[in-house]
Amino acid sequence: MESAPPIDLRLMRHAMGQFATGVTVITTVDDAGTPAGCTVSAFSSLSLDPPLVLVCIGNGRLMHGLLTSTPAFAVNVLSARQADLALRFARPPKDRFAGSANHPGRLGIPLLDGAIAHIQCTRYDVLPGGDHAIVIGEVQDIRINEGEPLLYAKGAFLDVNAEAWDHAVADAPHEWLLSAPW
Repeated sequence: MESAPPIDLRLMRHAMGQFATGVTVITTVDDAGTPAGCTVSAFSSLSLDPPLVLVCIGNGRLMHGLLTSTPAFAVNVLSARQADLALRFARPPKDRFAGSANHPGRLGIPLLDGAIAHIQCTRYDVLPGGDHAIVIGEVQDIRINEGEPLLYAKGAFLDVNAEAWDHAVADAPHEWLLSAPW
């Protein structure tokens, strides 16, 4: 069997940009209790029993060492009104928490005010994933707040108005993944 030509990484990045994702800020604290966080779109639910989520973090990112070694972290699912916060936590970490309202969660991890969901986790496992680490968290606590999610695709935040969300949610075949026959 002939080997396939190498994948054009620019083309792969462009193809992945076609997939709309939600935007999260992952937060934790270091050994001294100093808060740390970064913007992550590579986040997903993994399992309901046990309740697991996964976060992918680039090996070269400053948060990599913390997220792969700290015992706990929080996933802050950003609201559509928090694009500025997503950008702040995506940039070099001068002081990402300056001017951002937050409060400590049950695990002592900062939770960002205004996020539409806070998912507090203990580290369950870390797996290699090429130039990323796949950090699996066991969900310990969940808080849900009102609002629409911040979405990202093609290098831009998507602006979906509340009326469009209401219409989409009202007509959605809820739980279609759970009831699919595959």
